[in-house]
Amino acid sequence: MATKLRLTRMGRKKRPFFRVVVADSRSPRDGRFVEIVGHYDPTTNPAKITLKEDRINYWLDTGATPSDTVRNLCRETGILLRRHLQAQGLDEEVIAQEVEKFLAAKIDRREKAVDKKQQKKEEAEKAAAEKAAAEKAAAEAKAAEEEEAAKAKAEAAEKAEAEAAEKAEVAEKAEAEVAEKAEAEAPAEGDADAAPEEAAE
Repeated sequence: MATKLRLTRMGRKKRPFFRVVVADSRSPRDGRFVEIVGHYDPTTNPAKITLKEDRINYWLDTGATPSDTVRNLCRETGILLRRHLQAQGLDEEVIAQEVEKFLAAKIDRREKAVDKKQQKKEEAEKAAAEKAAAEKAAAEAKAAEEEEAAKAKAEAAEKAEAEAAEKAEVAEKAEAEVAEKAEAEAPAEGDADAAPEEAAE
């Protein structure tokens, strides 16, 4: 029987949860299996990985082939590193130190990634706040310019209206003076016409 270490899906819709199982390579994904050797929950942050290292090593030693995902899980938890160091014949204490160093480095990388993500988020929020402030200042400046322009336009219209009223007043005054002058000249002409008639009598 060609055995494989692979995942079988559990959990409800859109909330996957996987078992790490030893199964015949001919069995369907969620079909019969020989043994459960771990669990994998990708919905948590970080993903929760629980593996039985001794049983995985047993099945790897007996020729079981891990799937790509199971191999990655074993690499993440340091199982493959421990097997590699054991194959080199190193002391168990040295192997434990190397594995611990590897896991600590992985945690440190994850924390740095989280910090970087948080920093990017803060920078994006700061840039958005600066952009909003700049847009608000630009809007206020534009509103002030429009207000100044409207005020200048109103003053110009008021000035033009005053000038038109003044011109109308001057024209009216001139017209009144012409009318007065015409009225003043009209009786004199009447008297002149009456004088020859009186002389003829």
